[in-house]
Amino acid sequence: MNMTEPFTIAVDGPAAAGKGTISKAVAEHFGFAHLDTGLLYRAVGAKYLLGMDPAAAARALTAGDIEGSNLRGPEVAQAASKVAVVSEVRAALLDFQRSFARRAGGAVLDGRDIGTVICPQAEAKLFITARAEVRAQRRFSELVASGSMTSPEQVLADVRERDARDQNRAESPLKPAPDAMVIDTSDMSIKEAIHAAIAAVRSRR
Repeated sequence: MNMTEPFTIAVDGPAAAGKGTISKAVAEHFGFAHLDTGLLYRAVGAKYLLGMDPAAAARALTAGDIEGSNLRGPEVAQAASKVAVVSEVRAALLDFQRSFARRAGGAVLDGRDIGTVICPQAEAKLFITARAEVRAQRRFSELVASGSMTSPEQVLADVRERDARDQNRAESPLKPAPDAMVIDTSDMSIKEAIHAAIAAVRSRR
């Protein structure tokens, strides 16, 4: 599906559902550029943890800020979810995301409100989800592998807290776009989930 005209694939879903891995694989399959929009909010969240005003941090964000190795920890993830409810932060990051989405050659963006707010006219929309318990176990395994000291119960509590905040925020709440293809990865292997996502995109061509 290589092309010179823009073709946007919007991928949304809650934390640890697999949307990042799936989005990267879909982008690679079709030869599209990929943007993990969550990194934008994580970069703002990291600056917020250092005492910077989140709106000011968003306005001053550079491409280099989303390449930091310090953006994957649970503390930054929670901070990202908190700053994402600030309307000034979302507004500051909107143009960056929309410009990326319409680049020539195609683009895959994954996040929380890509299909509903950032790119409502995207040619293909996916909503990747999984049961909270499954997502918590996946995240717990990642944290253990990275050496973090936590418990399955704490990770599940964090997942549910973040879900509630993302789904119930007044601006750009997490929800599937009306025309999104919903893929529940709870009982899928990653290979099966990627195959389902690629098939869903092809059905939109």
